[in-house]
Amino acid sequence: MKIISTNIGERKEIDWKGKKVTTGIFKYTVDTPIFLDKEDVKDDAICDRENHGGILQAVYGYSLKHYAYFKELHPNVVFKNGIFGENLTIDDLDETMIYQGDRFKVGETILEATVQRNPCYKLGIRFNDMKIVKQFWNTTFCGVYFKVLQTGFVKAGDIFEQIKSCPENPTIADLYVAKRVAKGM
Repeated sequence: MKIISTNIGERKEIDWKGKKVTTGIFKYTVDTPIFLDKEDVKDDAICDRENHGGILQAVYGYSLKHYAYFKELHPNVVFKNGIFGENLTIDDLDETMIYQGDRFKVGETILEATVQRNPCYKLGIRFNDMKIVKQFWNTTFCGVYFKVLQTGFVKAGDIFEQIKSCPENPTIADLYVAKRVAKGM
C-alpha cells in the first residue's frame, strides 16, 4: 500500500438547516509532508473532539479504491482526495483485511489500526446530499482510524508497510458491521 495524498482541513462554519455548524471535514490535499502527532494531525482542524481526534482516532485513512463506488452513486460531485474527511488517501486500504491492533510503518511514523469511522451528518454536508450517510453505512468502506505510536512526518508516495498483524482480533469491517447492527441499520 502507498499514500496517494495527505490531506488537512480548516475550521469551516456553515449553515445547516438554519443552524451554524463548525466542521473540519472539508479536507484538501497538501504537497508538503504532514506531521502525525499523538492525538491529531498538525494543522488539521478537529471541531468535534468527542468523535474525532484523540489517542485512538489521531489519523484517519481511507482507500482511493472506494471512491469508484461512490462516484457511481454521486456522478455530479467533484471528487478530490480528502472528500471523505481522511488525512491519508491510501491506494488500497481494505477494512476486511485490517485487524484492530495491526501496525504499519509509514514515513517516519508507526501507526496502529484502532477503530472504524462511523459517518455522521457532516459527511452529508460535505457531499451536499444526506443520502451518502446511509450509503456509507451500507458498505464496509468505512476507513480506518489509527493511533500514532511513533510521531513524525508522512507524505504522498510513502509506502504504507504492515509490520504487525493481529488476526486474533476483529477486522475494522467487523467492528463497523457490529456498530451498524447495534444502531439498528
